[in-house]
Amino acid sequence: MKTKIFLLLFPICGVLNAAPEKHWPAWRGPDSSGSSEGGSYPTKLSGTENLIWKALLPGKGCSTPIVWGERILLTCPVDGKDAVLGYDWEGEKLWQTTIGPERKGKHRNGSGSNPSVVTDGESIFSLFKSKNFAGLDFDGKVLWQTNLSEYGKDSLYWDFGTSPILTKKHVIVALMRERNSWLIAFEKGSGKVDWKVERNYQTPREGDHSYATPILIKHQGKEAILVWGAERLTAHSAEDGSILWISSGFNPKKKNNWVVVGSHLVAGDVAIVPYGRGSHLAGIRMGGKGDVTESNRLWTRTDTGSFVPTPAVADGKVYVLRDRGEVHCIDPKTGKSHWEDAFPKSSSSYYGSPTIAGSKLYAPREDGVILVADVSNGFRFLAENDMGERVIASPVPVANRLLIRGEKHLFCLGE
Repeated sequence: MKTKIFLLLFPICGVLNAAPEKHWPAWRGPDSSGSSEGGSYPTKLSGTENLIWKALLPGKGCSTPIVWGERILLTCPVDGKDAVLGYDWEGEKLWQTTIGPERKGKHRNGSGSNPSVVTDGESIFSLFKSKNFAGLDFDGKVLWQTNLSEYGKDSLYWDFGTSPILTKKHVIVALMRERNSWLIAFEKGSGKVDWKVERNYQTPREGDHSYATPILIKHQGKEAILVWGAERLTAHSAEDGSILWISSGFNPKKKNNWVVVGSHLVAGDVAIVPYGRGSHLAGIRMGGKGDVTESNRLWTRTDTGSFVPTPAVADGKVYVLRDRGEVHCIDPKTGKSHWEDAFPKSSSSYYGSPTIAGSKLYAPREDGVILVADVSNGFRFLAENDMGERVIASPVPVANRLLIRGEKHLFCLGE
């Protein structure tokens, strides 16, 4: 079932808000920032207002959609199996491909389809809680598939959510759980393992559980992989997985249950690390060699942070959406706040990560309400939009359209 509304605008002179290129190839966008410069995106959102189309999904999944050109891609269970779905730019489902038996989610805000797919524009790569892992072409044909259960038991307490990422040569997967953690590089074309490294560290209970997604960075001009989990931030060579540098000291009092849910992010040459179940935030200067714990820690805050949402970065500023709706805009080099504000209070929490499109910050709340604020000059609350169903995925801004993946529907909205 799909509803379409078509709106044609004919500019009298010139081009207003020219549409950016249609690419959002990974969970947090093309540069892992969770933001998109320029464009014109709606403030008012609902199942009817500013709706271009909506498509009924065949099952509950929480993965954020990705976009490449005219193709929208996401994961979803279909009749008890993991599946990748391909839609065109007008919301028509072009194909759905099942990969293997589904392993259902157990959290009400989770699923067996939490990780987003990732693409290089040639192939699509998908990973599920079941550890079904596959490469597909843009027609939905399976190029290769495997299952990562050979890497040991998934001891994560909640539902696996780490998305794969891409280097020039490889698909990278991080599996981070109790005494059984791996960083693995697969050949894009064949799915064969090119290299794998263990990533096991001693931590207090649940401290080595991580749901974070790695980030591709540069180290001395070469590709490197930045990984956050087990109370360590590590940079690995993309060529062989070897550790280039490591920063620790994120749990000095050895507290239990400091699990990593929200991911780290990069702002310039600074890695921003949320930890301590939403109570801490640190800035780490990237680079160096070996243990850089003492030399590269720029700042630490114990009065802000986010447990589940991953922060966003835009215009050299870090935007932290806290789990109860506070928003802090932070200078990544100093850790000081430019401003601190909050969305209206609610009994519901924020599980999806915020997205910045143009000058607007979109914050999805677990009850399906999308909060919108203008952050071009401080914080100005704009709207509170009820989508009518739970929303855990992050909003995706592409070519003046906003994609919102709900529990039941995929919405496409625009002005």
